Amino acid sequence: MIPITLATWDHDRAMPIHDGTIPVPGVTIESTILPTSKLFPIAAQEARFDVTEMSLSTYILQRSQGTTPYTAIPVFLSRAFRHNGFFARAGSGINSPADLAGRTVGVPEYQMTAGLWMRGILQDEYGVELASIRWRTGALDEGVRRERLALSLPPGMVVDPIDDGETLQDLLLDGRIDAVLAPKPPAAFLAGDARITRLVPDPEAAEADYYRRTGFFPIMHILAVRRSLVDANPDLARSLFDAFVAAKRLAVARLQDVWLGSANRMTLPWMGASMERTLAVMGDDFWSYGFAANRAELAAICRYSSEQHLAARALAPEDLFAPSVLST
Repeated sequence: MIPITLATWDHDRAMPIHDGTIPVPGVTIESTILPTSKLFPIAAQEARFDVTEMSLSTYILQRSQGTTPYTAIPVFLSRAFRHNGFFARAGSGINSPADLAGRTVGVPEYQMTAGLWMRGILQDEYGVELASIRWRTGALDEGVRRERLALSLPPGMVVDPIDDGETLQDLLLDGRIDAVLAPKPPAAFLAGDARITRLVPDPEAAEADYYRRTGFFPIMHILAVRRSLVDANPDLARSLFDAFVAAKRLAVARLQDVWLGSANRMTLPWMGASMERTLAVMGDDFWSYGFAANRAELAAICRYSSEQHLAARALAPEDLFAPSVLST
């Protein structure tokens, strides 16, 4: 048996691996559950775990530099639509993401995957020239946040961190920045502060339309495995992939059981309506794993990483993954 350390957050699609419900043949697992805010710096800076959830943007950046000891498996532990994350200051004259050209815009980290996708959407969907935007980085609405990796940006490109003790929400409200690309709504917006507006008023409709046109459900996080382990154990990457596919099937079956049950076991009033809309737009395999079904989307994010001056060289989707899982 191969002993490995595994670290992810407590996703329903990962927990059957952690608790042993779904075994990985030939492997014993030492399990660690960490929120990604703590796990991702460990993955990027220490590579402490043999198998780890990892930011896709960080992985592409490090893979392009040749600085990661990991290879990837097409298990996409986090995916999230991003039209819901564009926020502006009321009265700024910004009424659509298309109006962000030439503005000063905040994002928690320039290299974070959510920001990478949202800038790609700005460029591809709204025709915004990204070079025209001045970027500020830092904590969204509390704490301190810094880039987890050093950036190598071209001359003239403005990506400036805010001061410790400030937040992007503070700068947005007092007019020092015009908008924010956020992985979650700013606290003031959730509290009903009318000074912050969402630039896509019906994000679910926009995201459904985006999916119908592109087939993209933006991949945020991948599963990474230490390359030396894969080299020494050629069946390991495929065994991990198959186990995580089985774990996802369990999670989806549980979700369907809760949805169709009669006691409303999930504390969410319109969970059934959301499931029905999801299936109508995306079909049964709405959270797909595997390389072939996701190649076009992976090509898009590889392109975004290169165009946005993160990847040190252009990568093809095939460059990201262990060869044994490219047939998935």
